Amino acid sequence: MRYSLSLLALLFLFSCQKKEIADTIYLHGHIYTVDTQQEWVEAIAVKDERIIFAGSDQDVDKFRGPKTEVTDLKGNFAMPGFIEGHGHFSGMGQSLIHLNFLKSKTWAEIVAMVAEKAKTAKPGEWIIGRGWHQEKWIEKLPRNVLGYPYHDELSKISPNNPVILRHASGHALFANAKAMELAGVSVETPDPSGGEIVRDAQGKAIGVFEERAMSVIGNIYQEYLNTLPEADKKAEWRKGIDLAQQECLAKGVTSFQDAGSKFFELDWYKEMAEKGEFRLRLWAMIRHSSADMEGKLSQFPWVNLGKHYFSVTGIKTEVDGALGAFGAWLLRPYQDKPEFEGQNTTTVEEVRKIAKQALDHKLQLCVHAIGDRANQVCLDLMEEELKKISDGKDRRWRIEHAQHLDPADIPRFKKLGVIAAMQAIHCTSDAPFVVKRLGEERARKGAYAWRALLDAGAVVGNGTDVPVEDVDPLQSFYASVTRRRPDNGMIFFPEQKITRAEAVYSYTMANAYAAFEEKDKGSITKGKLADLVVLDKDLLKCSDEEILQAKVLLTVVGGKAQYRGAF
Repeated sequence: MRYSLSLLALLFLFSCQKKEIADTIYLHGHIYTVDTQQEWVEAIAVKDERIIFAGSDQDVDKFRGPKTEVTDLKGNFAMPGFIEGHGHFSGMGQSLIHLNFLKSKTWAEIVAMVAEKAKTAKPGEWIIGRGWHQEKWIEKLPRNVLGYPYHDELSKISPNNPVILRHASGHALFANAKAMELAGVSVETPDPSGGEIVRDAQGKAIGVFEERAMSVIGNIYQEYLNTLPEADKKAEWRKGIDLAQQECLAKGVTSFQDAGSKFFELDWYKEMAEKGEFRLRLWAMIRHSSADMEGKLSQFPWVNLGKHYFSVTGIKTEVDGALGAFGAWLLRPYQDKPEFEGQNTTTVEEVRKIAKQALDHKLQLCVHAIGDRANQVCLDLMEEELKKISDGKDRRWRIEHAQHLDPADIPRFKKLGVIAAMQAIHCTSDAPFVVKRLGEERARKGAYAWRALLDAGAVVGNGTDVPVEDVDPLQSFYASVTRRRPDNGMIFFPEQKITRAEAVYSYTMANAYAAFEEKDKGSITKGKLADLVVLDKDLLKCSDEEILQAKVLLTVVGGKAQYRGAF
């Protein structure tokens, strides 16, 4: 009798428990989870933006209720949403508003685009563009300095409008005569520390300003911006942010790691998060000098504001520039610019001050380093600072780009717990001029050394550095697994390519780990945020050519469709 009563009590208790009903169910999919406990599933159930089930079509049915929204994936390939591991979010937005030269193949094309813009510009209005790269033009200029054009043609078609055209890398700019006139540039203007005003044999500026020298023109442009109403500047910024969100979602990006924003931008992002205006998730680094950050870091970190849509947990700085603009800091001189070893753009002492601020406020230190010397100096500094605390390896400090390494430094990433936040697309995009800059031996042994880093146990992230490159993850994924340029078939040292599974991991779990977000993102696992992308090609099994042909059918953030393609 006592046994019967106990059994009845248990049955009553179970009957009183509320059945868990999903807000959304995705079923009939070919879903790669990036979860080693269960790599492939057919269905996912979502409630309150999180995954409550991942498994079979048959078993997901128990989570269905009368109001559950059901989406049939029709057998298509799905995976965790792409996490852009290093990009510039507001910069991407501005590139979608202003002139964009990423696809321009000649200097003449660029001049023509500026000429067209100048027709509608008001006198004195600045014309802004970005994306040119002298090493990627198909026509060589008869009159040039280090491959850079002279400003004459540009100045002729825009005599009344100052022009700033940023290099694709963001580490150089081109200015016309009007902009240089406003900045007071002459043969006597000195090169700033960490930068160079490119001149001809007579000492005249041709219009190109590398690295820290960009401030000569940039400061004048900033003065112009300061004259504009604050509301107008914010509206322009927000227009770009909305365009950037839509562009990312259309390409399957559900989270974006922003590589450096000013305090005012962080405040604007925070406002967006609190109002629920983000459609994807943003993780950002603070970008200021040590002096500017003094006394202002106690409010950070910001973690998961707006229900996991915005976080600020890192600080960004840099030690050198970019290879294309001769700014990468090298251990030996450039092969095509003898006696020049690149630029140390921020003093090591300043980087050390920022590192100490990161330690004091438990923020991640994220340092831009391209050249082998820059990476070595970075690793040395990080080793010195991290050994001062007991949990140094667990701080997940990052080297952004880590493009060109001394092979002896590769094992140090694992040893120190430093993350290599790389961008595979830079490899194939830069391939035509890397050997020209570094020589065969350095390029083969240490340029974009993903395979060597992974084999040494390092965590390697992936991304695009947008707007330096297109934010499209599929292009970077293709570069990761082929090291091949799609336009001419050129392969850049294929021994450093990685597997399909490793490439997916680099764009999901590795990037989540690199931002201390692996408990919420990076895999399709019960309890994690329901962020996923659906494609019409299986990235693990399709041919190499099909990677670039793949179409995004659906981008889901928090269980809700934020982009629908031809699906």
